[in-house]
Amino acid sequence: MKKKIVVVDDFENTRWIIEFALRGIECEVLKAENGKEALKFFDGRSVDLLITDYNMPVMDGAQLISEVRNMESYQFMPVIMLTTETSEKKKEKAKESKVTAWIQKPFKQEEFMAIIKRCLRIK
Repeated sequence: MKKKIVVVDDFENTRWIIEFALRGIECEVLKAENGKEALKFFDGRSVDLLITDYNMPVMDGAQLISEVRNMESYQFMPVIMLTTETSEKKKEKAKESKVTAWIQKPFKQEEFMAIIKRCLRIK
């Protein structure tokens, strides 16, 4: 069964790079350019993983995670924060939102995929 992964980033190139990196696993990638737009994917459907940037217009990644974590169906879904953000204060805020992993951009594809596979429980 295909895994559903929601990818949220305000830069189209970043969304494309992430989708390209995920080509090695059988998955459906649902893309959004900000947190508010991404919320449409959390309508009760099965979502296996959320990958989000921190800094985005309209609704940032921390706000998105908080909204999603308040939905019963997605409380325990793995969430990866993929960002250029280095602020310890923002990292702490993301941690409070129960982020599963924090990946710094730019990322190495091998390390990125190892974290993805671990979150999705793929060998």
